[in-house]
Amino acid sequence: MSGQLFLVPTPIGNLNDITERARQVLQDVQLIACEDTRTTQKLLNLLAIKTDAQFISYHEYNADKMRPVLLEKLSSGTDIALVSDAGTPLISDPGYRLVRDVLDANLTVVPLPGANAVLPALQLSGLASDRFLFNGFLASKKSARRTELESLKNVPATMVFYESPHRTIDTLVDMLDIFGDRPAAVVRELTKKFEESKRGKLSELISYYTQNGEPKGEVVLVVARADEDAVAQSFDINALLKEALKKNKSVRDAVDEVTKTTGLDRRKIYKQAIEIKNE
Repeated sequence: MSGQLFLVPTPIGNLNDITERARQVLQDVQLIACEDTRTTQKLLNLLAIKTDAQFISYHEYNADKMRPVLLEKLSSGTDIALVSDAGTPLISDPGYRLVRDVLDANLTVVPLPGANAVLPALQLSGLASDRFLFNGFLASKKSARRTELESLKNVPATMVFYESPHRTIDTLVDMLDIFGDRPAAVVRELTKKFEESKRGKLSELISYYTQNGEPKGEVVLVVARADEDAVAQSFDINALLKEALKKNKSVRDAVDEVTKTTGLDRRKIYKQAIEIKNE
């Protein structure tokens, strides 16, 4: 019988955030694949988790070499836990390639829920949470970062980013320039002693950190969604609908196409499509 690959979240700060299920898996598996074996062994010691598992380093720089090794072990019946240094594997982490290959080999992947910075930051921001986009880390170089932000300025969803402390002010400045002065939050050190959430317009956050110094620790930026009217003004909805109606046999298909392109409210697009059709 083949083994199973368990995706095991580890605490991002507060050790009490380890789940009982994660404890059990880490005790029972035969192999633990981790970014840094020393970090994971130290964590397990702090959590008083006793295991006879072998520790193998699996990270961005050795992933191509180690994936076949891990696949072979799974195929031969070894249960493996994949962990990151902190948080949920695969979130801003290259582990998805291993998961993809395991699934392609018709082997079993078992994801465990647990600690991660994205959702707590979204909750603390006070911004709309019904639709959000996690964008991970932006590019470190200014020109590439601005290009990424330009591609996101019309996204009709709250946006969540990871950022390094020393780039936070520069990133906020670029966001203000490209997005406009939207509500946002800088959330840092989640679940740790100095956890903090600063909320305000982008301009207010820039002013605060310029005066008080860059934030320290692990930083998550949360930015309000694009204003729908502003997004609508950036598209010629009539032209898009007329073109879609020419290509599609039904109003529904045309509306689906334009809604997907713009991200705007489907009901408004449908109403506009009916008006055009009746004309």
